[in-house]
Amino acid sequence: MTNKNSKGWYDITVPFKQGMIYLPGDPAPPKIYRLSDRELGSKVTMSMIEITSHTGTHIDTPLHFIPGGSTVSDMPLDATVGPCRVIEIKDKEKIRVSELEKNKIKKGERLLFKTRNSPRAYAGDKFVEDYVYLDGDAADFLVAKKTILFGLDNITIGYFKDPENLNRTHTTLLGAGIYIIEDLALDGVPAGEYELICLPLLMWKGDAGPCRAILRPLK
Repeated sequence: MTNKNSKGWYDITVPFKQGMIYLPGDPAPPKIYRLSDRELGSKVTMSMIEITSHTGTHIDTPLHFIPGGSTVSDMPLDATVGPCRVIEIKDKEKIRVSELEKNKIKKGERLLFKTRNSPRAYAGDKFVEDYVYLDGDAADFLVAKKTILFGLDNITIGYFKDPENLNRTHTTLLGAGIYIIEDLALDGVPAGEYELICLPLLMWKGDAGPCRAILRPLK
């Protein structure tokens, strides 16, 4: 799914399409369809999109879990734009402190995590339940490292069958002002250092925003 164009950029965005994967428990599946179509005789081609703000590749802001937290409309632009590192996780269950320590996490990094979720967790048409997620202690570790951004190749960073983990990982990161990018398409992207450009749809006081995310290797 990841696309690398001729200038070396990787597009790591999960495209909107009818039938795309969404999180169980969402009030309704995404609806993306042609409202009118020139090829079918209409005067114009126009599409309709009916989604939650947490559909596809999107940025979670603190307001998502933290009352009175920062929103899309006051998010610092450099939270999701600038140097970042793609780290490949070998653990088949979750991101743990032990593997983060092996990758020598530095203070103040933007971090995107590639796991065995890529591409199985976003490229098909059925939600994958046994995805790799973030461990609660690992979330504490990232806060201690003053991480700027956390990204994962899944529609959510916590485990959907474990409400305690789902709540802890989000509140820990977002409560510390760490923005989250979920549902990154990292298949075909080697581990390494990159320039990241990723900005959410500007939703006034939004709890989240669908976004377009691209990477360019720095070395």
